[in-house]
Amino acid sequence: MTHRRMILGALGGMALAALAGTQVLAQEVTLKLHQFLPAQANVPKLILDVWADNVERDSAGRIKVDRFPSMQLGGAPPELLDQAIDGVADVIWTVVGYTPGRFPSTEVLELPFMVSDARAASYAYWKLFDAHMKDTEFKDVHVLGTWVHGPGLFHTADPVETPADLQGMKIRGASRMVNTLLEKLGAEPVGMPVPAVPEALSKGVIDGATIPWEVTGSLKVPELVGNHTEFEGPALYNVTFVLAMNKGVYEALPDDLKAVIDQNSGLEFSVFAGGVQSDADAPARQVAVDRGNTIITISKDEAAQTWLPLVQPIYASWVAEMHGKGIDGQALIDEARALMDEYQAKQ
Repeated sequence: MTHRRMILGALGGMALAALAGTQVLAQEVTLKLHQFLPAQANVPKLILDVWADNVERDSAGRIKVDRFPSMQLGGAPPELLDQAIDGVADVIWTVVGYTPGRFPSTEVLELPFMVSDARAASYAYWKLFDAHMKDTEFKDVHVLGTWVHGPGLFHTADPVETPADLQGMKIRGASRMVNTLLEKLGAEPVGMPVPAVPEALSKGVIDGATIPWEVTGSLKVPELVGNHTEFEGPALYNVTFVLAMNKGVYEALPDDLKAVIDQNSGLEFSVFAGGVQSDADAPARQVAVDRGNTIITISKDEAAQTWLPLVQPIYASWVAEMHGKGIDGQALIDEARALMDEYQAKQ
C-alpha cells in the first residue's frame, strides 16, 4: 500500500510539474501599441484595433494589446520608429515619411501621380518591402504591415483650380516627397505631423493641407477650410505607413504566439489596411459635401496636361538621388508599377 502511495505521489508530482510547465508557456504577453492619432480616428478604429483584437482572439487571450493613442507614451510622431527599436513601445504605427530620407525605397509609392488604387499599391509595397527593404532599411524592426492611404488632395482656405492658385500658399506636407511636390507646384511647403494641422489651420499658420479625405473628420478640416481639390485618375500623391514591432519582443515569443502575430501580418493584412483606409474616404468626403463646402475635381486629362508636367521632373531627380544611395530607383519604379498591375489583374 505504501509502495502504491509512493507511485501515485510520484505521478502526481510529475503531473503538477507538467501543469506548471504549461502555465509557464501560457503566461500572458502584453504588447504596448503606440501611435499618433486619437483613438476614435479611422486608422486606430478600423485597422489597428481590428489587428489588436484579432491577435488577442487568436492567441486565446495569451497576448494582450494595450493601445496608446495620441502619443500617450510620450515623444513626437517622428520618434515612433525609434521607440519600436528602443523598446519604449512594442508595436508602433506611423507615417514612414516622418523620418525623411531614412527609408528611401518607400518613397517610390509617394511619387506624384504614381498610384491609382490603395489596395494595389499596398500589395506592391509589401512585395517591395519583402524583396528589398526587410533586411536593409527596416532591419532593426519586425515589420507587420505596409500600406498607403487613398488619394491625397488639397484642402485650402481659398480655392485651388490650377497650379497658379497655389503660388505663395503655405501648404502642409506629410513627407519629403509631398513637400517636393508642393515646391514644384509653386506652394510653400510646411512640414508637420497630421495632429498639428487643425491648430495650424485655425491660427492661419498654413493656408491649407495635403491629406486624404479619411482623416479630415477627426481633424475637423471641413469646418476649418471650405475648399477641397481632388484629382480623377492617378492620385496627386500617396503616403506610406508601417506597422512595426520591436524585433527582440517578437523573437522572444514562443513559436505558437509568433504564429499568431504572423497570421495577422504580411501581405493580406497590408492590402486590408490600405483598402480600409481608402474606403473611409467616401463618408468623410460626404461630410464636406453636407457642409456645403466647395469640391473642385481636376479631370484626368487636365491633370495630365497641366499638373503632371510640372511635377514630372521629380521622377528623374529621385532616381538620381537613389543612385547616389546605391539604390536602383528606376528599377523600383518599374517593379512597383508591375506589381500594382499584377494585383489589378488578379481582381
